[in-house]
Amino acid sequence: MRRQLLKTPAALSGRPLDFVRREPLEPAAGQIVIDVAACGVCRTDLQLVEGDLAARILPIVPGHQAVGRVSRVGEGVTDWSVGERAGVAWLAGACGSCTYCRSGFENLCADAVFAGWDIDGGYAEQVAVRADFAVRVPPAFSDVDAAPLLCGGIIGYRALKVSGVRPGGRLGLYGFGASALLAIQVATHWGCDIFVATRSPVEQERAIELGAAWTGSYHDRPPVALDAAVTFAPAGYVVVEALKSVARGGIVAINAIHLDRIPEFGYDLLWGERQIRSVANFTRRDAAEFLRLAAEIPIRTVPDVYPLADANLALLRLKEGLVAGAAVLVTE
Repeated sequence: MRRQLLKTPAALSGRPLDFVRREPLEPAAGQIVIDVAACGVCRTDLQLVEGDLAARILPIVPGHQAVGRVSRVGEGVTDWSVGERAGVAWLAGACGSCTYCRSGFENLCADAVFAGWDIDGGYAEQVAVRADFAVRVPPAFSDVDAAPLLCGGIIGYRALKVSGVRPGGRLGLYGFGASALLAIQVATHWGCDIFVATRSPVEQERAIELGAAWTGSYHDRPPVALDAAVTFAPAGYVVVEALKSVARGGIVAINAIHLDRIPEFGYDLLWGERQIRSVANFTRRDAAEFLRLAAEIPIRTVPDVYPLADANLALLRLKEGLVAGAAVLVTE
């Protein structure tokens, strides 16, 4: 079984991922093993590989957007069968007994486990995951098209929920990468008026094509006050720019696991019951809701496909802004 292994975080110019072989995986009790067909490449993977996001264990196989077929079923697993299609997303486990887990907020569990960070992820021909956290992938999507839905799609959907935007509302999207490409399709489906801020003229044009009513740079003000905004760019100043554009009572949801320093700003920007909220992971309920909705719309992904052996190249192109949609690794 081949995999991409990170031993020591380093700049991508040094090719920090090693393409190595290991024995086929055996599932522990409660686990399934998935033969991976495709795995999305996420900016969080980039931050982990280069050390911006501190590694929890090393060596580690990155990747948390894997899709494939169940090849082995561990003891005690009754809801998965060999041959079924399954996905692995970012949230790979939680304690199930803490206050957060018992109240529907398993994404906030202090003992939550994440694929590609706490356990080996999907940059491999096989991945083992807790059966109760594996994701059922709608048949409407191919493996390659489904992979980008399992992180940017699900977490983008939770960010829309956290922002409090309602159908028909005025929504700002700050940054227009892979997650925003999916979130705008949900917001358009909800009949929202969408205002997109991004530095890239190409991304501005793509946003208009996908239904945005307005585009501009991060420092431009939309022509109307926004009911809500979601920031996707991992830069703190963008949060402040979004806050400048939301109306009283509006929420700015930060869709990022790693963010640099938010600069100082005047209290008048927060006055009027405006809020800044982080988006921490997602729940299994979020995943199920989003994937049903994605098939209903249907959401279209824009995969940029690379062989598994070229994971370093895929991450480098993502870093350099050369991935138009979502980079996806394939094992064949």
